Amino acid sequence: MSPEAIKQDFESAIVKHFSFKARLRSFLHGNGNEQGPLRDPNQCGMGQWIAERRRGTYSHLSEMRELDRLHRLIHEQANRLMDLHVAGHREEALAGFGEVQVLADSIQGLLQTMEAKLRTAQA
Repeated sequence: MSPEAIKQDFESAIVKHFSFKARLRSFLHGNGNEQGPLRDPNQCGMGQWIAERRRGTYSHLSEMRELDRLHRLIHEQANRLMDLHVAGHREEALAGFGEVQVLADSIQGLLQTMEAKLRTAQA
């Protein structure tokens, strides 16, 4: 895979990741979204990206296991916040978004590390 193709692939992952956060934030603010991709790590775009690459292109990267773990953890947090919201604890749900953001930052940092590692190997 060329360095440019790697760059584009990781940019697509980051877009999927930002989309998840935006949809979750929107849900917590009362704008209904389809809950499946927010609740299920296997249904969301980022989860599908991870699953495809973990079995294929990036299977050799040790970071893939940690990326999958963090991704599943962020969905656990999303489920907890969505459950709070649905139960009428909207302020508490919104206040918990900071925990999601911490995980999201870790995921983004890991994606950047993986991309740099792959691009360096191609140079």
